[in-house]
Amino acid sequence: MKELVQGNEAVVRAAIKVGCRFYAGYPITPSSEIAHLMARELPKVGGIFVQMEDEISSLAAAIGASMAGLKSMTATSGPGFSLMQENIGYAAMAEIPVVIVNVMRAGPSTGIPTAPSQGDVMQAIYGSHGDYPVVVLAPSDVLDAYLLTARAFYLAEKYRTPVVILSDEIVGHMRESVELPEISFGDLENAERVLPMPILGKGQKVHYTGLAHNKRGFATTDPKEYEDLLKRLHKKIHDNMKKIVDVRVEGCDDAKMAIVTYGSPYRAARRAVKLAMQEGIKVKLIKMSTLHPFPEDELKRIACEVELILVPELNMGKISKEVERVVCGLCKVKRVLKFNGRPMDPTTILKAIGEGS
Repeated sequence: MKELVQGNEAVVRAAIKVGCRFYAGYPITPSSEIAHLMARELPKVGGIFVQMEDEISSLAAAIGASMAGLKSMTATSGPGFSLMQENIGYAAMAEIPVVIVNVMRAGPSTGIPTAPSQGDVMQAIYGSHGDYPVVVLAPSDVLDAYLLTARAFYLAEKYRTPVVILSDEIVGHMRESVELPEISFGDLENAERVLPMPILGKGQKVHYTGLAHNKRGFATTDPKEYEDLLKRLHKKIHDNMKKIVDVRVEGCDDAKMAIVTYGSPYRAARRAVKLAMQEGIKVKLIKMSTLHPFPEDELKRIACEVELILVPELNMGKISKEVERVVCGLCKVKRVLKFNGRPMDPTTILKAIGEGS
């Protein structure tokens, strides 16, 4: 049955559906609906909602709850996401599964709290200090927000890592008539995992630390042990890229032009492709739901098939630089950028298609 559902609401419904039972957060536009709905809905299923004093403590509380055995999450927007970076690095280092939703808004600093942006994409991947891996997912619409939230919990537990859901103001606040399907990723207790996570208070001696540590979890300054630790943290993600990366290709198979999208600009690009094809211009449309690990193999394959890739973004050029790096001369790459606090529109992309055809 179809329902009128908001993007932020879809996040909450998916999280509770897959077993999230702890939420700690601090209200901030445009993610506040997630906190409001969690406060209302979590107690109904025996879960715990805590409003913390800031975003630093919010993620710290979510990490602690995860260590105690609860599926846990938090949500925020730009300034709050900046405050979370140290704890994101801690969760990655200590291998603690936690889900973090960042509903992006225009920045830097306070920016325009109610305006859409995709300015946090590099921060989501590289925001904390040191070498560490995270998984970053980017929903494009309400149904995406629902499905990728469920997948975020699955990936966080399977690979014992923080997972960032990189939404934006448009996706978070839009309402669509959608049918939210049942979610099934199998029994997580029997799923392939990196290592089973010991639960505090369950009779096991557990030692968590943000320091470099050996296989037993105790601090070390041994160069070989530290090197092995970092290699293992990255290996568990990058060796499973084919299981994690989610890329969808639409449009004409024999097109010589492609549009690489993520997040809300996908919707404008889909409309632009439809209009272009009505004018006889063949275009491929690539929707990336995974921004990290970056879908390098998929983009290289597409670059070998086309002459031009367009990258529409709501920033001054971030993922487009990653596309340029991966393509590395296999075809031309053109940025289609909008950073005035307004949504990407089909006309802007259609104009770029016309200029490139």
